[in-house]
Amino acid sequence: MATPLVQPEGQSGRLGEGLSTTRRRASRRLLAAGLVASSIEWYDFFLYGTAAALVFPKVFFPHSSALTGTLLAFSTFWAGFVARPIGGVLAGHLGDRYGRKPVVVTCLALMGTATFLIGCLPSAAAVGAAAPALLVVLRFVQGLAAGGQWGGIVLLLTESESPKRRGFAGTFGQTSVPVAVIISNLIFVSASALMPDDAFLSWGWRIPFLVSVVMFPVVLHIQTKVEDTPEFRALRQEVSRPESGVARAPLAQVVRSEWRTILLGCGLLSATNSLFYVSISGLLSYGTDSLGLDRNPLLAVVLISSVAMLVTLPWSGHISDKVGRRPLILVGGLGVAVWAFPYFWLVGTASLPLIFVAVVVGFTFQCLTYGPIAGFLGELFAPGVRYSGASSAYQLSAIVVSGGTPFLMTALIAKTGSTLPVAAYITLMGLITFASAWFLPETNPAEIRDDPHATPGSHLYG
Repeated sequence: MATPLVQPEGQSGRLGEGLSTTRRRASRRLLAAGLVASSIEWYDFFLYGTAAALVFPKVFFPHSSALTGTLLAFSTFWAGFVARPIGGVLAGHLGDRYGRKPVVVTCLALMGTATFLIGCLPSAAAVGAAAPALLVVLRFVQGLAAGGQWGGIVLLLTESESPKRRGFAGTFGQTSVPVAVIISNLIFVSASALMPDDAFLSWGWRIPFLVSVVMFPVVLHIQTKVEDTPEFRALRQEVSRPESGVARAPLAQVVRSEWRTILLGCGLLSATNSLFYVSISGLLSYGTDSLGLDRNPLLAVVLISSVAMLVTLPWSGHISDKVGRRPLILVGGLGVAVWAFPYFWLVGTASLPLIFVAVVVGFTFQCLTYGPIAGFLGELFAPGVRYSGASSAYQLSAIVVSGGTPFLMTALIAKTGSTLPVAAYITLMGLITFASAWFLPETNPAEIRDDPHATPGSHLYG
């Protein structure tokens, strides 16, 4: 049985202190497990974006022009984002019906397997058109896994934490994003720096994908050591009651009753998703092909910029526990909108220090939106449909914004010869985030924050 979050009334002395200490240790172990598992999951997913920008055009589309090969590679990149809403829908239904943990374990295992197999794929020179076809299939599986794991990891973290720390706890799932970017770029830089270009394009690029085998001990740990969340276990205990919180068709129920919240939740992610994928994928292609920059220094800029997110993301979640979720998201969305044009002006200088400034400031504004979103999206939905609702909103943004952004950036620059249309697009995405947060209710208002016994979001469904 899980240790209770709140000490029972009348509990005191050594026993009470022991329960509190045990609970803190359990909380730290869960946060660490969530961070590690999600980091490896996103490592696998983001690694593909780096490879799509720098390697896949040559390995899987060798007979295409440089521009066409890049566009084709980014098309396969997009396939993962097309799959993510499907994965989110399936995982949301199963997670609301049968629990957060089993769905998370399944998604992590799928991601590790698909990524490892990408590292084993033959090139187009060896098997022709079958190579890119297999690449698309495995990328689709990656998308299914990524679509399902985010909601599960975030809910495992937030639903298992006390109300006063749910914003902070949720950022351990979000902080896995820069951790994954750092690890994927570091391994990619190391692999490419330690061998000639011919060897790297022939077999060296496979090493970062094969490293994903480390996912499986993490899956085993979560399966054997982590319990499902207290909130879901409470719902399961009510399953025999007519008013049980476990929905028979959670997706249908949440779409029917909360479709507006899902759309606005999708809009919340527009700013961070668009500028983030410009920075970690589109920028690599543009910088090497159009600005003539070397691959490894540009990867290093993205890597070092990501380090700042390791601090900013947990800080933003912590502050959202103190002042509410919406204020940070509003500031972050407006910041991305304002920074879009300076971002591309700095990138256009082809100066690595100025590109670093562009990326790190952009990442900072993104963190103000992305950090609180983990707690915010979950709190917007009732527990019985929470996995379905939060995943649907998050993954809808993946297909609408995230997957198409590198492709759109490359196509717009090729068509116009200018980054101004891309900057205008990022500005629009920032304003959409601002407007979405404006029209959504605050799930952690002052009366909830000041009440030690209140659960954020409960006032919406009381």
